[in-house]
Amino acid sequence: MSITIGARRKRHYACIAAGFAIGLPSAANAQTAESTSEDILVTGRPEADLTVPNGTASRLNLSPLETPATLSVIDGATIRAQGDMAIADAESRAPGITSVGNLGNGGTALAARGFSGQGSVLQLIDGVRLFPAAGTLTFPTDPWMVERIDILNGPASVLYGQGALGGAVNVLMRKPNARRTEIDGEIGYGSQDTFHVAAGAGGPAGEHLSYRIDGSYRRSDGYVDRGQSRSYALSATLRWAPTATLAVTVRDDYGSQNPMRYFGTPLIDGRLNDGNRRLNYNTRDGYVRFRDNRTSLQVDWTPSTALTVSNQAYRLTSKRSWLNLESYCWVATDGACPNGNGDGAATPGRIYRTDMTGIVHDQTQWGDQGSVTFRTPIADGLSNDLVVGFDVNLIKLTYSHNFGAAPQVSQVDPYDFDPGVIVDTQGIAPRYRTRTTEYAVFAEDRLKLGEHVSIVGGIRYERDKIERWTIDGPTEAFALDKRLHNTTWRVGSVYQPIPTVSLYAQYATGVDPLGTLTTYSTGQAQFSNAVGNQVEVGAKAVFLDGRGTATLAAYRIVKTGLLAQLTPTSPIEQVGQRSAKGIEAAVSIDLPRGFGIDANGSVLNARFDDFMSGTANYAGNTPPDVPETMANLWLRWSATPTVQARAGLRYVGRRFSDNANAFRIPGYATVDTTLSYAVTPRVAVDLHVYNLFDAAYAINSYGVQQWVLGRPRAVDVSLRAGF
Repeated sequence: MSITIGARRKRHYACIAAGFAIGLPSAANAQTAESTSEDILVTGRPEADLTVPNGTASRLNLSPLETPATLSVIDGATIRAQGDMAIADAESRAPGITSVGNLGNGGTALAARGFSGQGSVLQLIDGVRLFPAAGTLTFPTDPWMVERIDILNGPASVLYGQGALGGAVNVLMRKPNARRTEIDGEIGYGSQDTFHVAAGAGGPAGEHLSYRIDGSYRRSDGYVDRGQSRSYALSATLRWAPTATLAVTVRDDYGSQNPMRYFGTPLIDGRLNDGNRRLNYNTRDGYVRFRDNRTSLQVDWTPSTALTVSNQAYRLTSKRSWLNLESYCWVATDGACPNGNGDGAATPGRIYRTDMTGIVHDQTQWGDQGSVTFRTPIADGLSNDLVVGFDVNLIKLTYSHNFGAAPQVSQVDPYDFDPGVIVDTQGIAPRYRTRTTEYAVFAEDRLKLGEHVSIVGGIRYERDKIERWTIDGPTEAFALDKRLHNTTWRVGSVYQPIPTVSLYAQYATGVDPLGTLTTYSTGQAQFSNAVGNQVEVGAKAVFLDGRGTATLAAYRIVKTGLLAQLTPTSPIEQVGQRSAKGIEAAVSIDLPRGFGIDANGSVLNARFDDFMSGTANYAGNTPPDVPETMANLWLRWSATPTVQARAGLRYVGRRFSDNANAFRIPGYATVDTTLSYAVTPRVAVDLHVYNLFDAAYAINSYGVQQWVLGRPRAVDVSLRAGF
């Protein structure tokens, strides 16, 4: 199997080609190699196994049953079998997680436990935190590359630093299999002229070497006018294990995205109108481009069962570009938009278009993360595990824009209009650059008191330095030198009355930046990070001889240090507070006769406790982008060894798009189905139906009455193969 994808980055093809040359077995070897891989149809619940050690919720590699926190694991093979087309789609099927993505944040932002955005729900790749620029992240790019996704709900600052009060999402990429050769691929076509092709290969390449290479390409005409998109992703990994105790892994991942240039659909008279649901009010020449490249070197050394040393060095580059007409609103009879645009002089009954915006992010992140783990038996039934380590990052960002250009305003008929072109009187040029340096040291410890009780605690000290220079043509001026430092910690206890049941409680602290760390402004220089804490109690169980799992958690998070006012005439201070309390539950069961169920749900109450801005008092209101009810249900049935059916329900409750709760986004429910037929034990045909009942719903809003709509009903057919 081979893939040809047009691209300009020839060095990435060289990397992929080198991977083939080093390790791809010949056809003869492939035919004689022993294969122990499973059939092509994915069965069972690998994502729900609570007994498998996991390094995301604890650096001590504890299993979810041993961890006093809520951890969800989504298996990559299940993601691909369900037909999720974006990583955020898969992430939002986990308990308490919803997507709040739009083009402004890279389409990757999430909400968890009453908090939303890149500043409160941290994103990681292979355990390395990603630093957003102006609230934007665009990497990793494709579900094909994913081995699994780990989601830690609740504060994760003690593990990964600032920006993780709501949770942390860790995407782990596919890795080499040193025991056997694996080759897999898929090709699919469907509604909206959607096409996808992907392939990968990996396995041993000698006594000490193993490799993995992957490539994926997607394109679509989209579900709005001028909604074309395309993307491709490439990955190559080489692992060298000269001894049983030492492994060195080198990998390179590249993603290129040209997403749908769609910033949302304006409501008409406050309602979603069937007449403009498929219209795109952006200009015909608007564009969005994301290019990301990650290179890493990982060393793992285990000289004994009592000692483990690990270090990962990495470099990530991101180049993101936007030039679009972004804001649209329907003009009411008073000549003004609901968002205040129009100034009362716009033409009633027209769509008012404005906010011509051009931005370029040129960002590079270098980092190194190392740790040493000590496992010490103390006495019979008493042991202690300790990990200590460091985390260092340097992020350089050049931020270019065309802010201040003459505004481009047009008024068009809501249903029949010429999209026009961008008129940029100023041009996009570098306006400022920042250098962000992060140093952190951390430690985590587990004291096991016999067979039933353990105490887990951790602490992290982090220091951040942000420097900023303004750019005016060929000259620069130093504008900001901001220092931030925080200490976060957590302590919890786990009680296991029997090996398959855990009861736990935990107290954890966290830190969120005001905005985005790498784009810290001079207006924020006098303020520090916001801080928070969480109390969580819960239970986890494995039952039915391992065929079923269940988790239940109750929590309360309080965040203080929001920028607010004590009175309408007071200056802005860090005196605001918000909180969230809720319950999350999940269950997964393999039933007789090939049936299975995976279900989760979350109910929470998120509110501003003390938050005033000007004359507006928002106390008691729900923060924007936070649904307070969420649920996911997947039913699966392996009717025969060759036929499998899946049906998934996703429910997201109502949200608000403003602090005053004046603009409401209705809740929605969508149903996705998949029918798979195994032509052979290694080849399957999948029929995916997305949004079966063609629900009209908003994923998020871009402005108070500009909804980013989800995909309408679509049918895709794909062919999968694995050898």
